[in-house]
Amino acid sequence: MRVIVAVDEPYGSDLAEGLEAEGIAVVAVVAASAPASAIDDGGIDADPLERDRERGVRGSAAIAEALAEADALVLETTRATVNAVVVAACDRRAVRIVPLAAAAAEEQIAATFGLEPPMPLGVEAWQLAERLAAPPMLSARELEDAASAASRGPRVIAVWGPAGSPGRSTVAIELAVELARGGRHVGLVDADSHAPSIALALGLADEAPGFAAACRQGELGGLDARELTRISAPIGSSGVDVLTGLNRPSRWPELSQSRVAAALGACREWADYTVVDVAAPLERDEEIVSDLDGPRRNAATIAALRAADLVVAVAAADPLGISRFLRAYPELRATIGATPVAVLANRLRPGALGVDARGQVRRTLDRFGGITDVWFVPTDPRAADAALLAARPIADVAPRSPIPLALRRFVGEAVAPVADAGRGIRRSGRRRERRAVLS
Repeated sequence: MRVIVAVDEPYGSDLAEGLEAEGIAVVAVVAASAPASAIDDGGIDADPLERDRERGVRGSAAIAEALAEADALVLETTRATVNAVVVAACDRRAVRIVPLAAAAAEEQIAATFGLEPPMPLGVEAWQLAERLAAPPMLSARELEDAASAASRGPRVIAVWGPAGSPGRSTVAIELAVELARGGRHVGLVDADSHAPSIALALGLADEAPGFAAACRQGELGGLDARELTRISAPIGSSGVDVLTGLNRPSRWPELSQSRVAAALGACREWADYTVVDVAAPLERDEEIVSDLDGPRRNAATIAALRAADLVVAVAAADPLGISRFLRAYPELRATIGATPVAVLANRLRPGALGVDARGQVRRTLDRFGGITDVWFVPTDPRAADAALLAARPIADVAPRSPIPLALRRFVGEAVAPVADAGRGIRRSGRRRERRAVLS
């Protein structure tokens, strides 16, 4: 984690030394007003000063450069140091602001601009290090909005897509991680009865009880929040608990429609949000077999879609993927009825569609499917490959990748209220860097 300390003396240098002792790389120590001055100047000096690599960087341009490379800004909060321009500039650079306040008036300033609750100006370095390592806290206003959203009840979100691997599981994982920001508890369920893959993608043991055990307990009436916590597997400290899928697709009869419905009903009381990854096929087996009482291969998918409050429909953003999506979309609508659907065009790239790729996808979906609202996730094969290699979410391995950034916007606009989405980005890593002191 790379941090800029924008705190006036005598606290600034002592705080920076303490953070470095805690394993956090302090890339710059500046006056509290320096970030605001650098942003107001546009990051350009009329007479740039030389950069002294031993002592640090000087000038507005150098301060702006350091801010662009940082993960967090520890900022002393006053009327002169915090304004809408500073907050917006940090948001654009995905830099988390951790405010420090000397009095109640400064705490009010932080709340006015939607920052997380400030820590005391004389805070100990180890306490600040713990705050930096933890997910961003919600502001007072966001806590009120979160309480209002929670009063409406938890939500079940099903992630579906047509055949052809449009990226359902990847979207489900990243969606769960984004929903967990701000301290929310999210359940991630692998209900794919054809090709479950979430456990493999996250490096979790596929021999764990998982969703099949939850379905069996739900049928018997013994499934509650404590049991779900016991049989789930957490993704680090992200706030996401995973109910892994079947370790062998031949076990699909265990995911009957009644069992899946009961398990997802218990998940509503267990997690703030439950993200369910389902398979592509939507065919009803009674149309092709005579045994009306037998198990159904697609029962889990149909039950999860009907139990969902929102369906995220994933389409591959290429000619073949869009064609497959438009062929399957009417069947999806027939299955879920009036349940809201948010369409996500995944792996967007100009090479597969030519000029104005977004416009082509929008016009095609509008013309042939009557779909007017579409969200886009750009392709980033390097970040996706790194996440697969590390068996971790892309948001943890490559937090500045366009994939988690696009899904964060999608969550704020289509899934959760904007005020209910946590501000800032969690960072990981203990890489040390040379501390730069701005003078």
